[in-house]
Amino acid sequence: MSDRNFKVYIDGKFYPGPRAKISVYDHGLLYGDGVFEGIRVYNGRVFALREHVDRLFASAKAILLKVPLTPTEMVEAVVKTCRVNRMREGYIRLIVTRGAGTLGLNPNNCERGSVIIIPGPIQLYPRETYENGLAIITVPTTRNLHNAINPAIKSLNYLNNILAKIEALNAGCDEAVMLNAEGYVAECTGDNLFIVREGELQTPPLSAGALRGITRRVVMDLARQQGWRVTEPHLTRYDLYTADECFLTGTAAEIVPVSRIDGRTIGSGRPGPVTLKLMELYRNLTRETGEPIFPARV
Repeated sequence: MSDRNFKVYIDGKFYPGPRAKISVYDHGLLYGDGVFEGIRVYNGRVFALREHVDRLFASAKAILLKVPLTPTEMVEAVVKTCRVNRMREGYIRLIVTRGAGTLGLNPNNCERGSVIIIPGPIQLYPRETYENGLAIITVPTTRNLHNAINPAIKSLNYLNNILAKIEALNAGCDEAVMLNAEGYVAECTGDNLFIVREGELQTPPLSAGALRGITRRVVMDLARQQGWRVTEPHLTRYDLYTADECFLTGTAAEIVPVSRIDGRTIGSGRPGPVTLKLMELYRNLTRETGEPIFPARV
């Protein structure tokens, strides 16, 4: 099913994809004033839905955006959207904008926030990438400062990430490592980053500018269940270049092995044993758990 055949939820009503529209005065469009979540559907279940909704509300609270639904109502709206579209596999983009207002910056001129739920298929990388690994680079664009736009806020203003993405694409790569103002590794343009060194899993701390990733947390939990040590040290490019393994995590991408960074081969140049094991564990977990979309048969 193509994106255009899905029905989109906007403030309690469903619209065919081509007719799903918002006001040109919506501050989400005018100023990127809003928050969002990307959520996956596997085997008729919405994976980690309540965790995503909790993070959505935390982002909204950070920017003083009043969400017009309660968390429980938001969960129900997402499940209903999946059910209406008869989704068993796919992707959900959950958005809350400040709503329609005026051409001024004042958010108080927006009467009510707007909730948009967009379902659709997604495939970020071909199968060969997961088998052979991804080549990435570090880019000049630095991650937002905490006292500017805090990276913990998953806002509609994604220009910081987009500029880094453009630099990666111009260099012939699909993904880029973003450093913070101090030169430490923060994250990639759309994913968290992990390395493996001597059997220990390492990922940048949230204080370095990393998003509080849902997949990041799940992978850390899976690793600990395997008895592997997991730490969050400040990482430099040297740490990436000399790692035994490297991989990226994200809701859409899942777990993606990295084979080269800035022209340096990582480990053997192939997905390593820790990465492969985590990919297997994550795949099994996502297919077995989540918020059910369709009522259980009795």
